[in-house]
Amino acid sequence: MKNILEYLENAAEMFPEKIAFADEFSTITYRELLLKAQMIGSVLIRKSIGRSPVAVLLGKTPESLAALMGVVYSGCFYTVLDAEMPAARMNAILKDLAPAAVLTDQSHEAQLKQTNFNGPVLFMEDLFSEQPDREALSRVRAKSIDTDPVYVLFTSGSTGVPKGVVVCHRSVIAYTEWVGKTFHLNENTVFGNQTPFYFSMSVLDLFSTLRNAATLYIIPKKLFVFPAKLIDFLRERNVNTLYWVPSALAIVSNWKLFDYTPAPFLQTVLFAGEVMPAKVLNYWAAHLPETLFANLYGPTEVTDICAYYVVNRVFDDAESIPIGNACDNCDVLVVTPDGREAKPGEEGELLVRGSFLAMGYYNNPEKTAESFVQNPLNPYFPEPVYKTGDIVKRNSLGELLYVTRKDFQIKHMGYRIELGEIEACVYASGEIESCAAIYDADADQIILFYQSGTVDSPAISEALRNRLPKYMLPSRLIRLDHMLYNQSGKIDRNRLKLKYESEYKAAVPHKKGAEHN
Repeated sequence: MKNILEYLENAAEMFPEKIAFADEFSTITYRELLLKAQMIGSVLIRKSIGRSPVAVLLGKTPESLAALMGVVYSGCFYTVLDAEMPAARMNAILKDLAPAAVLTDQSHEAQLKQTNFNGPVLFMEDLFSEQPDREALSRVRAKSIDTDPVYVLFTSGSTGVPKGVVVCHRSVIAYTEWVGKTFHLNENTVFGNQTPFYFSMSVLDLFSTLRNAATLYIIPKKLFVFPAKLIDFLRERNVNTLYWVPSALAIVSNWKLFDYTPAPFLQTVLFAGEVMPAKVLNYWAAHLPETLFANLYGPTEVTDICAYYVVNRVFDDAESIPIGNACDNCDVLVVTPDGREAKPGEEGELLVRGSFLAMGYYNNPEKTAESFVQNPLNPYFPEPVYKTGDIVKRNSLGELLYVTRKDFQIKHMGYRIELGEIEACVYASGEIESCAAIYDADADQIILFYQSGTVDSPAISEALRNRLPKYMLPSRLIRLDHMLYNQSGKIDRNRLKLKYESEYKAAVPHKKGAEHN
């Protein structure tokens, strides 16, 4: 197998009338998905833009997935544009990508006109008037190879400039095969999708659905804001498999939804994207004792995931959930700053090698050369590895433990501190809904943001004093009515820092217990 479209074609042959993707308003069967994707692909082929990027600006709907597959049918590769992103960021992505065309619909036309893009624009409403050109589609497929790109996914760069990660068919196939075999996915699997299609976690949802002829339901975003009917939505659609960020899972535990609405129909719950608080996992596990839970770890540059841990024991609320061991057909290395393999219990940067690796960054050879490097443990032949920037170590069971980001390690009062350790202690201190610790280097202050309905700052300060040395105690605690999240559902630390910078810099250093409501 060398092309991800084989997943779609096989599913359409076996289950043509089965629902492939659906939201609260519409559905698309495998037969319809295949036909619409081939129609779109045929139109793009006539534009003679093969092996070029095509940007897709659409809502999160079943038909938008036909657009993505249509781009791939044409021999091109897609980039999903977030319809809610600021115009400045969209302009930055379009400038870097220089797409051969933008695929959109009339409801997003005004938004596209606010950008600087002046190339061809194709509207979904105009693409379904002719039947697919089978001969042209066959010609394109005959020339395809497994290292052709499928998509370019833009992530936030450390300088504020988005970076486009190029991922090819081989990587998506290798990853999707691992997912399906490891978690026993099949045609009876029903996904409840939470993550946006421009976020790497959606790769699992989308391509696992196609590989296994499964069904995916797009969960309305409003249910994560007002979640009273969230479990009802899952039950009514027979959803049995979730792959969510921990912040989304925490909504269920914070609202204690399972206390009122059980969900025994959930068979598999996977999570990734940020650190999972043990307290959140414990709530889910206590209410779903027969459900398989797994912590998945990986950056966009390894397609989505490179290591995983299937939960097989109970954790204290203050413990860290392991990220486990490498996925099949993937390998991870823990390398110390001096370039040697870390010993058990010794911290080092996590490097990844294998078929899951992306090809690099689009139109950015300098960043590619910085992050995709020669394996430092192999001087004998060319072997690229990706430097994740994450610091990890192995525990006594040989499992990988995430420690921190390189840029989350700070020096404060002469000590090296992991901000993640502070956050773990906060979650264990009471009914905390979410929290984030940041460091202001100019003021040499640790700032803790937290959201809690029942616990106040003095109580958290007291709990932290009982768990942490003095040099790790936050200088300032800021209580929020609502935590700030980015479009992927992760806590947005940069926005927190910018929004409240004037407030915490004006505070007296080391003053404990101040709150903001």
